[in-house]
Amino acid sequence: MHAPISPPVRAIVRRAVERAWERAIAAGTLPALSDAGEVPTIEVDRPAHPEHGDLATNLAMKLARPYRRSPLEIAQILAAELERDAEAEGAVAGPDAARDAVGDDAAAADAATVLLGSPVGSVDVAAPGFLNIRLAPAFVEAAADAARRAGEEFGRVAAPRPQHVNVEFVSANPTGPLHIGNARGAFVGDLLCRVLAAAGHRVTREYYFNDFGQQVWNLGASVAAIRLGTPIPEDGYRGDYVRELAAELPEALLAGAGEPGPERDRVVGEWASERIRAGIEASLAHLGVHFDVWKSEGSLYTDGSVERALERLRAAGVVYEADGAVWFRSTAYGDDKDRVIRKSSGDYTYFGSDIGYVAEKFGRGFDHLVYIWGVDHHGTVARVRNAAEAMGFARDDVEMILVAWVRFVRDGAEVSMSKRTGEFITLDELLAEVGVDAARWFFGSRAHTSAIDFDIELAKKQSNENPVYYVQYAHARICSILRKAADSGLTAADSLDGSLADDEVSRGLAILALRLPEVVEDAATVHETQGVTAYATELATAFHAFYRDRRVVDAADPATSAARLALV
Repeated sequence: MHAPISPPVRAIVRRAVERAWERAIAAGTLPALSDAGEVPTIEVDRPAHPEHGDLATNLAMKLARPYRRSPLEIAQILAAELERDAEAEGAVAGPDAARDAVGDDAAAADAATVLLGSPVGSVDVAAPGFLNIRLAPAFVEAAADAARRAGEEFGRVAAPRPQHVNVEFVSANPTGPLHIGNARGAFVGDLLCRVLAAAGHRVTREYYFNDFGQQVWNLGASVAAIRLGTPIPEDGYRGDYVRELAAELPEALLAGAGEPGPERDRVVGEWASERIRAGIEASLAHLGVHFDVWKSEGSLYTDGSVERALERLRAAGVVYEADGAVWFRSTAYGDDKDRVIRKSSGDYTYFGSDIGYVAEKFGRGFDHLVYIWGVDHHGTVARVRNAAEAMGFARDDVEMILVAWVRFVRDGAEVSMSKRTGEFITLDELLAEVGVDAARWFFGSRAHTSAIDFDIELAKKQSNENPVYYVQYAHARICSILRKAADSGLTAADSLDGSLADDEVSRGLAILALRLPEVVEDAATVHETQGVTAYATELATAFHAFYRDRRVVDAADPATSAARLALV
């Protein structure tokens, strides 16, 4: 796990507001609140209109009711204290305190203030009681210098409660190649894992695959039928990939599988599904997605996980038998009906696997489980969380993220897909056509709850119509500027010291760049990641404007060039 260099700027300003309030109480200009329930949370956000300031807080309006005073009057008192923030008595930490204070938000923010200076440049009070704060140029320069020193570690933050999180995603059945219709979970899951790790959590990425059951047996029957030249079963699988599997099927394995029937279907199906699973793993690796654990559904039965989970439910008194089947009393937890765990035939339902999987994961020491499922699984959410609660686990530690459908469009027409008929575009084909970056961007830029129309032709365009190209072009410009500077014998300054006070364009770009830790923090808190691509677009837009309005490489003005190169 990596240590953050300092709290986000927003957190440092939040602590400055808190110190101002504490000083106002100490001075007697505001009373202490005796009822803890009246103490509001201090919120610091960007104003709706940038010209109002860099950050703003509505604390004065929150304090109006408990203090029974005008929010404007309270805001004036807080503003006066904020403008004395640089001399606040709370700033007494040593140079190593920012690192040592990780986990204590107030202490970390105080330590960052010592290292970077006061964040407060000026404060304006606006009706009905907002405090609009403009960051001090010296603070912005020092924070930007610290970010440069941190390099690729910049952007990492400290979660208030670091957890060991299991994120299970993709998990498409290995009955066919990973196609673009069921690959959205890969994009959503991988970006979420990256964000959670950057926020200080320990993350395990897991793929759960069905390696037994009727679908796998149908696949085996289909492969064997093609190999032997017999008709494919009505509920079998078709398509070129099935024919390729039939051609690759080892003769010895087919001969050893016995006569036509369930046993042969099982043996051939398990072989075929493992070949497909390996192909899925390779496709995901091409996308930049790697898993720490590949979990077999069958292993939950062979290692006794499902039986142990069932015993936990029995011990809790929420299991009963009826009509020869074993039921979970899900209605006791608000469900509309009870759920079958084991059928009268003795076979377990998928729900049986689900409860075994929950218990098995918590048994591995995870604090929080995240499942990324398709929206068609919404009916499964309540029963699985109910069973987790019945087994003694915290309901809120079992989280399901339901991903909306994707409709792929080419030249205005929808691309239809079906594994059984073999009509689909594979993930590999999509990546070959539009590229990994474009694919990751288009999926990552929308909330997982929003359905997507993925325009394949737009994703291929190398123009400003394509948002990923627009962002990449900003990076290309950065690289070009640095090469041109090197060719001209110009180097970046060691520090931005004094370069931003009179340059609003450069100052604005620096402040925006410093927002990265806040973007990570917000995404990790709400488990929504589309803010990452939105931020990248905003930052690219600001850089394109900077490039237009400020000359960076200028041999006639090496001092200005050095400062602007440091910002670049």
